[in-house]
Amino acid sequence: MKTIIMAGGKGTRIRSVSSDLPKPMIPVNGIPVLEQEIEMLRRQGFDDLILTVSYLGSVIMDYFGDGSGISPATGKPFGVKITYYYEETPLGNAGALFKLRDQLTEDFLLLNADAVFDVDFNRMLAFHREKQALVTLFTHPNSHPYDSGLLIADEHSAVLSWLAKEDPRPPYYKNRVNAGLHILSPRVLDMAGIDGERIGTLDPSTGKTIRADLDRQILKPLAGTGRMFCYDSPEYVKDMGTPERFYAVEADFASGRVRARNLRNRQKAIFLDRDGTINKYVGFLRRPEEFQLLDGAAEAIRKINGSGYLCIVVTNQPVIARGEVTVPQLTEIHNKMETLLGLEGSYIDGLYYCPHHPHKGYEGEIPELKIDCECRKPKPGMLLKAAEDFNIDLGLSYMAGDSERDILAGKNAGCRTVLIGEGDFGQDLTVKSLLEFVNILTSQEP
Repeated sequence: MKTIIMAGGKGTRIRSVSSDLPKPMIPVNGIPVLEQEIEMLRRQGFDDLILTVSYLGSVIMDYFGDGSGISPATGKPFGVKITYYYEETPLGNAGALFKLRDQLTEDFLLLNADAVFDVDFNRMLAFHREKQALVTLFTHPNSHPYDSGLLIADEHSAVLSWLAKEDPRPPYYKNRVNAGLHILSPRVLDMAGIDGERIGTLDPSTGKTIRADLDRQILKPLAGTGRMFCYDSPEYVKDMGTPERFYAVEADFASGRVRARNLRNRQKAIFLDRDGTINKYVGFLRRPEEFQLLDGAAEAIRKINGSGYLCIVVTNQPVIARGEVTVPQLTEIHNKMETLLGLEGSYIDGLYYCPHHPHKGYEGEIPELKIDCECRKPKPGMLLKAAEDFNIDLGLSYMAGDSERDILAGKNAGCRTVLIGEGDFGQDLTVKSLLEFVNILTSQEP
């Protein structure tokens, strides 16, 4: 499978870090970022690479050659095959794809070297093939969704709408951001209605060079077709476009956090109950208006995000089985949660809910959901599903909540347990708030 890495960016905002190198060649811990990424790809079997280069492209080409040589930084073989497409005139972030179209005979990885990433692309590829997708987008939550482009998807992860930063957005939304890592079928280039021969030539009507925009001209039009999917993942993808972000990325490399977040590695998580743990308990919460974050909850989750733990919500929602709340209404409640957290710079990595309820006799109940399931806490089904999805080591993880059900679910899953409130259910730790627990935990972490 071919991998195309777009490595032609100037990195204007990061010039103070290294003004004489193209952005992907800036060293982190003594090794260029692009080399770190190429090595990550090689380890996973992606060794047939095309680099599209422009600004100071000769620096990249001289360093890597055809990929058969020895790294000046590590003294080890690159171990890959590299060819190049050099843009003498910038063609837009998709222009080179049309010039390379004849070489693209099957689905390919398309990666943006402006971001630092360490991702299990084989896992993403399996998802792409399972969905029979034309396009799969690597998507993740971030700490500033309010000023990021967002993707709205259905329950099967098919993209319904593509919201650029400047587009109007609903009051509440899932924190799902496009990270610039893609798997594409070459057929999407043919579907775009772009004349590849004209790219790079002057448009006589404007006098400007004709370019191709990946997001606006190729991907965004596929929203709502059922052929473009979101691959949600907590793996490490960050822009290093400013000095501040670069130094943060450098610290993450030094600490091992970049590689550790690759889902090939075992993860650890903090599982959180919802009502009474993240938001104020109001009984059966049925409307977004009733959802209010508890004081300190966003700060606590922000600290979890900065730790080595994933933050995953697991919540019983019997109101679905009882017919009191529909799935779209519950989604809106959860969208409000993610929106409020995002406004305070925090996010969750995953959310699981149980819609079942074993007791019958409620007016308007949904008969097929009135079952004794394996996911309703105190059973551990939601935690076990998350462990499968995110490769989580449950023995290194915590379940935190305000009820006996939460503690028993954590114990049944093999997690350490934290009770927020009062009572003795055999929990490992008792605290007054989620923030108190996270402060204790992070003070103990190396």
